[in-house]
Amino acid sequence: MIRPVIGFISLTVLINAALAAGEWPQFRGPTGDGHSAAQGVPLKWSETENVAWKTAIPGQGWSSPVVFNEQVWLTTALDGGKSLRAICVHRDKGTVLHNIELFKPQHPGTIHQLNSFASPTPVIDAERVYCHFGNFGTAAIDRKTGSVAWKNTAFADVVYTVGPGSSPILHGDRFIVHCDGINKRFLLALDRRTGKVAWKTERSNSIKKSDQQEKSFSTPVLVKQGEKDVLISQHADAITAYDPATGAELWQFKYEGYSNVAVPVTGHGLVFMNTGYDFPQFFALKLGDKGEVPKSNVSWKITRGIGPRISPILVGNELYLITDDGVLQCVDAKTGEQHWKQRIGGQYCASPVFVDGRLYFCDQAGMTTVVAPGKVFQQLAQNKLGDGFMASPAIAGKALFLRSKSHLYRVEE
Repeated sequence: MIRPVIGFISLTVLINAALAAGEWPQFRGPTGDGHSAAQGVPLKWSETENVAWKTAIPGQGWSSPVVFNEQVWLTTALDGGKSLRAICVHRDKGTVLHNIELFKPQHPGTIHQLNSFASPTPVIDAERVYCHFGNFGTAAIDRKTGSVAWKNTAFADVVYTVGPGSSPILHGDRFIVHCDGINKRFLLALDRRTGKVAWKTERSNSIKKSDQQEKSFSTPVLVKQGEKDVLISQHADAITAYDPATGAELWQFKYEGYSNVAVPVTGHGLVFMNTGYDFPQFFALKLGDKGEVPKSNVSWKITRGIGPRISPILVGNELYLITDDGVLQCVDAKTGEQHWKQRIGGQYCASPVFVDGRLYFCDQAGMTTVVAPGKVFQQLAQNKLGDGFMASPAIAGKALFLRSKSHLYRVEE
């Protein structure tokens, strides 16, 4: 279990409390790996079956919902990115409680055809929700009143060329986010009470100065390495570990890869990572100690048949990887041995979730394929809903919160 310390309370306590209360506070859930301890989540649904409510969300945004108590928050962009907003929906009723304009870029620029101006997922705690829009800025909102507590635009000079993508996390009194553009590359921590910069660490690995592709959109993850809290951060041409309290670099493993989107997962003393676009590979890397990590720390790797975008998911000793065009495979997490490979169809951007003993994969056309974990492929259901999923699911209580391209759904028996 991940156990970074927050004040006088360990993150394990807060994670367990979130799991018990049925909350979904950040991208990929309480533990950042797509897992939920919920039970009673539906296996099957449609527009007329097991939908508690359906709420239209204005604009365009691929950020995932986050859930805390009676509130569901997500971000969106209107007017071609010139109005960046936070929206709060009542968890039980589906009514819109807040629709708050946070930033008004005059010239938002261009985005990738699969991206939006509101792709980073917010992060939420008991008092505030923190909405990040990449180089357009970050804002903290009081959850009860809807008032803006602070804004920070320290990222304004980072150039992505294709829009923002990295989601933030919280650690103690720090709000931590990647800022990996084509011109500047750093990791930034803000004081979550004030929004002021707590620390800033430049990426230490060098890149080709002429290469305009050396950007990244991954999200940091927290692990416990020995007695230390460690921030694992994947970026162009390297994965690096930092001290989340200070930003000090601990160790680094170098590889070739850029425009990293998938979020690494950890387990069995390994970090499982996708190397990025063009010629993606998949590594199982033994955690480093300090300094540069040798190539011998690669426990195993897959060099073919890997998609560049979707985050892996680990269940027990099995690791599940899906390509953008719907080829799903199950491999042994310790050895990399393939148990099975199956085309389930569809085109994918959303990362999968594991809940109630089942794996859920949501595609861009609105189909969710449900698969049983294990060494033999078993498809349990396929459910069509909405106009397509770019955002990853959220889970709270006995409900799935699914954001389509135009609506937010609460799916519950």
